Amino acid sequence: MNEDLINCEKCRRLKDFRDHVLIDKENKTGERYWRKPVPGFGDPNGRLMVLGLAPAATGANRTGRIFTGDKSSEFLVSCLYEAGFCNHPYSISREDGLKYYNCYINAAVRCVPPDNIPTKEEIANCLPYLKFELSMLKNLKAVLALGRIAFESVIMAMDARSSPAKGKFSHGSSVMISGIRVFCSYHPSPRNVNTGRMTRGSFMKILFDIRKYIDQSTQ
Repeated sequence: MNEDLINCEKCRRLKDFRDHVLIDKENKTGERYWRKPVPGFGDPNGRLMVLGLAPAATGANRTGRIFTGDKSSEFLVSCLYEAGFCNHPYSISREDGLKYYNCYINAAVRCVPPDNIPTKEEIANCLPYLKFELSMLKNLKAVLALGRIAFESVIMAMDARSSPAKGKFSHGSSVMISGIRVFCSYHPSPRNVNTGRMTRGSFMKILFDIRKYIDQSTQ
């Protein structure tokens, strides 16, 4: 699946953008960017999936690993470390030794979109990859959806769009969808964090709620 994903060219707009975004910076620094769709990463036996929006231009689009090398990953991974889901509190490059425990990380859209806003068609084109990963994670008990688009992608991937129990996205809420508890959080973007829309304390509360839920679900 990852081989198919990395070679995917379904979305011409996204391919053109990832081929050219920040190319001047790449030329100046001499760093070779990944510039391909970004696969998921983590523990395939994990009980938690963390689902973001899309790779960041200088994050996963640069490094080739989801939530790696930018401010969003800095916040997210340090919090996951505090909650016991990874082995150290930073995500800098694919060579940094990061390991996730009981946790798998991916994104609703696998290529960096212009202005961080994918189209509905682009979201739909990535759904088969999310569906495959959901089916692959045999021990999955919970999903943490980082933002509304991630939440709606989970609903579509689980074919639960008509379910009266699907709920609405709101920070700190959770809903059971197709046997999986889906927790909602704002995305840990610099804008949300720097404006105080999402605090470290509120995000840690969600992570500890998830930890408690998945621990109880295996007893």
